[in-house]
Amino acid sequence: MSKLLYHISIYIYQLLVWFASPFNSKAKLWIQGRKNFSNQVYASDFWIKKNTSEVPLAWFHCASLGEFEQARPVIEKYKEEFPTHLILLTFFSPSGYEIRKNYAGADYICYLPADTSANALEFIELFKPAVAFFVKYEFWYNYLRILSEKGIPVISFSTIFRENQVFFKKYGGFYRSILAYFTHIFVQNKKSYNLLKSIGIQQISVGGDTRFDRVKQIADAKKEIEVVAQFKDKKPVLIVGSCWQQDFEVIAPMLNDFKHDLKVIIAPHEIHDEEITAWQKVLKGKSIKFSEIQQLKNGELEAAQTLFIDNIGMLSSLYQYAEFAWIGGAYRKGLHNTLEAATFGLPIFFGNNNYQKFQEAMDLISIGGAFVIADTAQFKSNFEQLYFDETLRKEKSATILSYVKENLGGTAKIIKFIKELSIF
Repeated sequence: MSKLLYHISIYIYQLLVWFASPFNSKAKLWIQGRKNFSNQVYASDFWIKKNTSEVPLAWFHCASLGEFEQARPVIEKYKEEFPTHLILLTFFSPSGYEIRKNYAGADYICYLPADTSANALEFIELFKPAVAFFVKYEFWYNYLRILSEKGIPVISFSTIFRENQVFFKKYGGFYRSILAYFTHIFVQNKKSYNLLKSIGIQQISVGGDTRFDRVKQIADAKKEIEVVAQFKDKKPVLIVGSCWQQDFEVIAPMLNDFKHDLKVIIAPHEIHDEEITAWQKVLKGKSIKFSEIQQLKNGELEAAQTLFIDNIGMLSSLYQYAEFAWIGGAYRKGLHNTLEAATFGLPIFFGNNNYQKFQEAMDLISIGGAFVIADTAQFKSNFEQLYFDETLRKEKSATILSYVKENLGGTAKIIKFIKELSIF
């Protein structure tokens, strides 16, 4: 019955997306990206390359952008170890595909067709992968079943499990059978390992979260931004990454009341000039936009208290100039990337709603490196404790850096496993 319901749900999902597509841009992209799928492949330069080179193809599948960030260090290390192999990268969501469709690390990038038996069989026979990698939460029954039937190794990595997932319910037998199709599952933590063991899944090991390797890559490749160093002016900096309106409403009153040296960098979750202008009006101190810096007169940059980042792509390099970080999103749909700040050893603050499903956030809380904030008063109290006690702040920074270092190496474990399979 569960299998039947699964297949019905796939068809219903496609139907709902189709009905929504005239009114929803993401639904429209989801439909258009899968239209005439095989013809798109046949018409590509990749198809010529694939059929003339006869080298192995590795398939990496990600749900969206976050999973891509976990896949990226593995893709790049795989390419380093197997430079002649082809890389196929697929996405389920437009929010991943549309942003990374030009990623240079893959030979072909496309949407994954819906998980019907016909689609899965056509896809796998079309690309003939030598090995497949599914990132984190991707558990597609038909794709996994056919990969297994054809003897193609399939690895899940950066995967995390919780007791409330269907795999661990009395009625979850069908979904437990899906997990058995994986050649190996690299889970993020020991809890996930024990949960899988409890339902008889044996082909598992603790591999950590490959995002640690990714943020280490990003930190190592950070760019010096001279004007930001000039804005900092050797003063402590609080950086607010992926800021939503709800985050700003908690932070702003504290900033307006804080009378000590502090520079603030705010990177909104989405860039809207009218929103930034509205936020500037709320703040009492002088604020500027990054796009306005070249128009400033001598001394105006140093005199500003707040710098608004009105562009995309700088955030990961900005953390190097900060002593504290607030990461947005927890008051809304979910906490954004804390690891980019953690890799620089920054104590981190975030909202008290949607953070529990992020293992790194829970870990940072447990080691005292992150603070869950309910309101402005709590933010003020926690922030001032660290601001005025430099020794405490340095201790927490060292603890955070140690935590990041201890969690590196997930990528190497996956590549080692692939080499030991001796499939090439």
